[in-house]
Amino acid sequence: MAIDIDVARRLGDRSIAARFTAGPGLTALFGPSGAGKTSVLNMVAGLLRPDRGHIRIGDRTLFDGAIDLPPEARRVGYVFQDGRLFPHRRVRANLTYGHDIVPAANRWMTLDEAVQFLGIGHLLDRWPHSLSGGEAQRVAIGRALLAGPEILLMDEPLSSLDTARRSDIMVVIERIRDELKLPILYVSHDRAEIDRLATSVVEIGE
Repeated sequence: MAIDIDVARRLGDRSIAARFTAGPGLTALFGPSGAGKTSVLNMVAGLLRPDRGHIRIGDRTLFDGAIDLPPEARRVGYVFQDGRLFPHRRVRANLTYGHDIVPAANRWMTLDEAVQFLGIGHLLDRWPHSLSGGEAQRVAIGRALLAGPEILLMDEPLSSLDTARRSDIMVVIERIRDELKLPILYVSHDRAEIDRLATSVVEIGE
């Protein structure tokens, strides 16, 4: 499934522009801090409206000026740098939130499948505040997968983790790329991380 992106947005005194087509695998958006990598993800997710351009996933148009689908209609999963789990919901409820907000026809993974895939069965009754950084990111990834996305956005998901947990989550990301075959748009400024994970790289400049 091709992801076709051609967007531009003015933010204060900065202009952010990106034009690329991403295929299967993990496409890394690489560049210096402040270059607009996260803003590009936010435009794809529907959290930031481009000033012009288009965003298409396969034959579906998410944005082209006349069309601007709301985030919940885009079938885009988003994993943030800090997990952003709901603090008032236990892990099981965080996971089922992603599952319950989408039509049944769009779901392609069950709760049991996600729990087994991510190895988080022992966490289901825990509160988010009791999780390690790596555990929280596994749960955040599970919530995103259970929302039935056609693509997955990941915004520096390893940056807040120590070395051991970074390695654990990289293995999870590789399995999503290789076993689930889910296209991933991935933001990082870490070249070694990109070299290990990326199928293709898009440079986002100043």
